[in-house]
Amino acid sequence: MLIRSTGRTLQIARNKSLKLLDLTKSVNDPVNVSAGDTASLIYLWNPWTIVTCVGSCTSPIENLMVVVMIYGACSRLVPLAAFGYVMATHLSLYPAILILPVTLLLGYGPDTPPAKVFLQKGLSASEVDISDIGKSTSQRGFGQISWKPVLRFILWVFIWSCYVLVLNSIILNKAGGLQEMFEKTYGFILTVKDLSPNIGVLWYFFAEVFDFFRSFFLIVFNMNIIFMVLPLAIRLRHRPCFLAFVYTAIVTMLKSYPSAGDSALYLGLLGLFANELAEMQFTFFLFFGYIGVSLLSPVMHNLWIWRGTGNANFYFATGLAYTCLQTVLVVETVSSMIKHDRKLRLLIKT
Repeated sequence: MLIRSTGRTLQIARNKSLKLLDLTKSVNDPVNVSAGDTASLIYLWNPWTIVTCVGSCTSPIENLMVVVMIYGACSRLVPLAAFGYVMATHLSLYPAILILPVTLLLGYGPDTPPAKVFLQKGLSASEVDISDIGKSTSQRGFGQISWKPVLRFILWVFIWSCYVLVLNSIILNKAGGLQEMFEKTYGFILTVKDLSPNIGVLWYFFAEVFDFFRSFFLIVFNMNIIFMVLPLAIRLRHRPCFLAFVYTAIVTMLKSYPSAGDSALYLGLLGLFANELAEMQFTFFLFFGYIGVSLLSPVMHNLWIWRGTGNANFYFATGLAYTCLQTVLVVETVSSMIKHDRKLRLLIKT
């Protein structure tokens, strides 16, 4: 329901912006589907979502917190967005980078075409009232952030963080306290001490790397996620919800202990942009690639771990193919969104 409501909010903002640009017919005629319904159906009927639930994994709880955060930011429910952000970060650490999309959502509003498109159309700032779905932006110019909800979000993040830390300190008072909790949770994630096979690639890499270089490569892999945050935020600042999807996919690709539930989340969020990404390339390759990896991964794992007729390379090959598919997906979705914005500019010129 939260994904569906988020999709409806994005759909309203999209339709309103196209109406202001007089591009409703030219853009909506080829394909115009309900983004919220598409995203919710993809998430609910995704085989990885079903497998995650059957396996009694905690990933659905983490996904719920991320969706709550995005929904709260799109709906301007600042306490709810802050609660989702704090809980998602507390459970998994990596959602911490989603503070940029949430800040942009609260400051600028839901996804819209670039401000240059509106200026090219000759619209003034008083005519464009999209960022809060027609509520409070008529007094601001293009590209100006509304700091009031952002500051409220920071305040609520501080409040929820203190509340969670106090509860943890009380519960873990006789088990080492907060320091022990941080070492066993965040420290465990960042240092990659457990090299049990998973659908990622870091377990294999750190099993093969020399101990002398381990610290160096730990820094490289952990910083690799951070290096992508700022450039993508600058380029996609007018589409913060799409930016959240891109960050989620990158985290799934590079995190130390990925799971099938992580992929279920970003594939569900992908459905929110079904209209903008209608002309995305390599969809056939990606669709059957994901099916192939989903079928081969348990087979290779069974051959190696249970039957003993294979080796680590069997299972690692499926993990490497899975990472390559995610890389292609991220690159193609970002390229398609940029092409979509360029298409709007060309339609304005003509």
